[in-house]
Amino acid sequence: MPRPARARKTAGGRAPQEASNIRVLRQFRAIFNAVKTHFQQVEKSVGLGGAQVWALSVIQGAPGCGVGDLAGAMSVHPSTASNLVKSLVERDLVAASRDPVDRRVTRLRLLAAGSRVLRRVPGPFAGILPEALSALDARTLRRLEIDLAKVIGQLPASRRLDDVPLGQR
Repeated sequence: MPRPARARKTAGGRAPQEASNIRVLRQFRAIFNAVKTHFQQVEKSVGLGGAQVWALSVIQGAPGCGVGDLAGAMSVHPSTASNLVKSLVERDLVAASRDPVDRRVTRLRLLAAGSRVLRRVPGPFAGILPEALSALDARTLRRLEIDLAKVIGQLPASRRLDDVPLGQR
């Protein structure tokens, strides 16, 4: 039985593909570490997690929005948004009241304490990754979207990000 061909080694002793894989893995780690560090700083300065701060900022920008609106703005599952709202209401940062016309809808309003929290946050409110992505041109974003979809496609089906609500990733 013939032996499989070995990949040519680079001067550093690694196959070119392996070296490329490691460089890309380091890039992912740099992104994850930067995001993690930012959210740790946010939590340390205001005592809230990054998702809670983001939710406060969305509510501040859209007074009277509903939980579904919040979920859409944050690209999270409605149950995740509902849990965020519950914790913010419990901390007296947000007021939630029933819509007078459609009692099924809850309207959200930032309270004074929520505004004070946002003034202390080392922005950006949504986090540094959305801000960095918004600074990219449309062509780069599209290429990144296509390439990341390929990476996600290589993950086992049970671990794919599109199967997991954003707030639980």
